[in-house]
Amino acid sequence: GLWKPSAWRAVTSISAPVIWEGTFDREALEKHYRKQNTTVGLAVFAVGSLTDQYLDPFLQSASKFFMPGYRVIFYVMVDRHLQLPDMDHSPLHSFQVHVIGEERWWNNFDLMRMKVLAEHIRKHIKHEVDFLFIMSANLVFQNEFGVETLSTSVAQLHAWWYFWKTKDLPYERRPTSAAYIPFGLGDFYYADTIIGGVPFQILDFTQEYLKGVVWDAENGLNSTYEKYLNKYFFLNKPTKLLSPEYSWDPTFNIPRQVWPDNVYSIQINYSFLQF
Repeated sequence: GLWKPSAWRAVTSISAPVIWEGTFDREALEKHYRKQNTTVGLAVFAVGSLTDQYLDPFLQSASKFFMPGYRVIFYVMVDRHLQLPDMDHSPLHSFQVHVIGEERWWNNFDLMRMKVLAEHIRKHIKHEVDFLFIMSANLVFQNEFGVETLSTSVAQLHAWWYFWKTKDLPYERRPTSAAYIPFGLGDFYYADTIIGGVPFQILDFTQEYLKGVVWDAENGLNSTYEKYLNKYFFLNKPTKLLSPEYSWDPTFNIPRQVWPDNVYSIQINYSFLQF
């Protein structure tokens, strides 16, 4: 059941905006956030081969396109000491590289990621930034990822599943799982590549995710990070949604709703890199 909308959606049923190129006035938003003296955090985790393959292009492109003109703190979480790539450093940018001991790199990368992130938000991130994004390391920015994306709770619409009917979305369907969403319910399918919001909101998600994983483990179940994420946003509706333009999978043909020039970042496999 592929759903073919006559046009993209610009608002959800609870009136949260869906951000597409052309649906926002960046100039007005800039005026507002500059007055607020806004600082934005961007957290990325890279371990093992992820560090070698993806981290340099992620950081190089983010330093150019992520929130230009604003103070940004990059939180780089890695499993070993590393040299940051050569970049045109903006005086507004600062980088915190946090090396997490090997004993922390458990079999479940997402579980480790959320546990470590929660610790860092509690200890210092909540005092350092107004908004925080967590992104997958395999993203490369192509256009300005700006203040139009800021809100209390930000979810990313999944490029693959945006055009499908709700009944066909790959939610967790086992009723005993903490990630369960019953058939007939659900709004959108959200991607795990980007989530954002104010720090306490991200902290709330990490805590709910960890609770869900523990609950399922005790019941002999496990689900995917993305399915727990979808359950969280099903119960706690995001206040802003990013269109698939914000995290595009280039193996997926671009439909007519998405202009190639409007793609803000792409997901990459190493073979796809053109550096």
